[in-house]
Amino acid sequence: MSYRLGVDVGGTFTDVLLVEEGSGQTWRAKTASTPADQAVGVLHGIAQACGEAGIELSEVASVLHGTTVATNAILEGKGATVGLVTTKGFRQVLQIARSFVPGGLAGWIIWPKPEPLADLENTVEVDERLASDGSVVRALDEDDVRAQLAKLAGRDIQALAVCLINSFADPAHERRIAEIAAEVLPGVPVSLSSQVLPELREYERTLTTVANGYVQPQVKRYVHSLSDQLRRGGVAGELAILRSDGGLASAEAAIAAPVTLLLSGPAGGVTGAVWTAEQCGHRDLITFDMGGTSTDVGLVQDLTPRIGRETKVGDLAVRASSVDVRTVGAGGGSIAHVPELTKALRVGPQSAGADPGPAAYGMGGTAPTVTDANVVLGYLPTSLAGGEITLDVEAARAAVGTVADAMGLSLEAAAAGIVDIVNENMLGGVRLVSVQQGFDPRDFALVAFGGAGPLHANALGKLTGAWPVIVPPAPGLLCALGDATTSRRDESARTVLRRFGDLTGSDLVTILRELGDDAGRRLAAQGLPWEDQTIGYQVDVRYHGQGFDIPVTVDPDWLIDPDTALQTIGERFDAEHDRLFSFLLHVDHEMVNARATVTGPRPDVAPVVLPEGDGDPAGALVHDHSIYVGGQRVPAGVYERSKLRAGDVVPGPAIVTEMDSTTLVLPGHAATVHPSGSLLINPVEG
Repeated sequence: MSYRLGVDVGGTFTDVLLVEEGSGQTWRAKTASTPADQAVGVLHGIAQACGEAGIELSEVASVLHGTTVATNAILEGKGATVGLVTTKGFRQVLQIARSFVPGGLAGWIIWPKPEPLADLENTVEVDERLASDGSVVRALDEDDVRAQLAKLAGRDIQALAVCLINSFADPAHERRIAEIAAEVLPGVPVSLSSQVLPELREYERTLTTVANGYVQPQVKRYVHSLSDQLRRGGVAGELAILRSDGGLASAEAAIAAPVTLLLSGPAGGVTGAVWTAEQCGHRDLITFDMGGTSTDVGLVQDLTPRIGRETKVGDLAVRASSVDVRTVGAGGGSIAHVPELTKALRVGPQSAGADPGPAAYGMGGTAPTVTDANVVLGYLPTSLAGGEITLDVEAARAAVGTVADAMGLSLEAAAAGIVDIVNENMLGGVRLVSVQQGFDPRDFALVAFGGAGPLHANALGKLTGAWPVIVPPAPGLLCALGDATTSRRDESARTVLRRFGDLTGSDLVTILRELGDDAGRRLAAQGLPWEDQTIGYQVDVRYHGQGFDIPVTVDPDWLIDPDTALQTIGERFDAEHDRLFSFLLHVDHEMVNARATVTGPRPDVAPVVLPEGDGDPAGALVHDHSIYVGGQRVPAGVYERSKLRAGDVVPGPAIVTEMDSTTLVLPGHAATVHPSGSLLINPVEG
């Protein structure tokens, strides 16, 4: 038997899912995250899951891990001290940045401009210059390079980023600087823009390269530490890390390009949601991942997640492929407060996190949180995570009572207000990936997961009109399932910058196949055979004269006839441009960038099929309970999810409990158990 282990580290909990590939049987563990050293919580969870399955750690074939190490380094400002090498005359590239200020018209008055990841005093210029076609305008002065790097040697830099003008056209100068840096700055990791992001636009390329160096030491330290501890614990299988675009990279590949890991955690959830929706027969879906600290939402069409070319973490936006998810500061640990000036209830974005956590956790927290409000309303059982956390109901009531006193409301009304506001906050995130992208959420199913997602899913379904609401089996561990059911992935990119009139279909085919071969070689080196690789292509296109471009996915079948390939790409670009902006231009198209993505096969993990029931969930009914909903207390049934069978229908109001999450079914709705184990919540007709 072969076992795969999916591991996802969140702000509050670390989730572990062990999957036996042949039968699809799963064992799960949920343990508190350990922010000081994430590896401690990971190893604790792995030991729990393997103990539940009754197997030794040596039987685990692979550990597939979604990590927030790179993300946290950015958010907490705890990355490396980075030295930056630029072409002479471009030392202030990060300080000049882009002329964009978030917020309203007066946003520039109150917006604190974020500090660059590489300080100006740690930035040096070297004497060299390339033209945009790669020709040498001024040769690299190697003596000057040594002198400039010697300056950085005295500043205790921990990583070096090299970004020269037009190096995407010819990486020779950057590669030579890396060789010299190995002599002058021994042991300092070097990130080259020609490897990290070989595309035009100097600011984005520089920022992405510096970000790569900024998080690299922390990622390297964490991955090596986890690998060593897994090995000492007896895990003989390979460690692979989830990329932001939902694919897997070997541990060493992840260390080499850590900027591709910034959305590693959310990407696992989207991958798991796609797996779940496919089992239920739905191909278009909105993913809704609510954890303890934040909520991530994304949109999937035809079982294919939307992949964006920009990754945003806090104030940082780098050019790296990632699943297009939007994060809202709303989670189970989001703190509710009533400002003295306005007396208007606010929820988040501040969070109680894992330590001390919500007041109900009994770990010293006193601030009222969304979790505490759910306890007061009767939506949560008295224990979480399989009994690992026992909830303190009186502490939750005392915390929410501070909000009730400040607003002159009853305890239940204050708790309901907290829940309503956090639901509206999350609706804003859903609108970002749907309505604002030109999609009607009513055309999609809503897949809800995360520890807190199923508790708020029915309410989000009412607000968005997205039905059914799908609650997967083990929703609190779906990110870990996504980690365990995804495949290897790598990509190569190149700037083309040629009008269609100056580009032939044969040229396009040659460029794309060269990029595919480049990415394929890297995956082959990671152990993925050429015959198991699948190649996809994408090009960035714009109208000649425009300053922005739109990605167009290229079907490999289009390349069979090179003479019509460019015409087809132009037509697809026109259709997308019209959808986004409602107008077309009658000028020549221009290709800006081309990229190839190579993926491996999806792992062979069989889905679980539940035994058929008779539609009556009475066998799973644990006890009767009362909850506060719609301004009053109403009776509700509490059901044990593991006892439900396929076809059973749970009428609302009801609470469905399991080890890692709790699902709330509101009055006027019902949850039908799908044979794959998912709950499908829909309004009751009439």
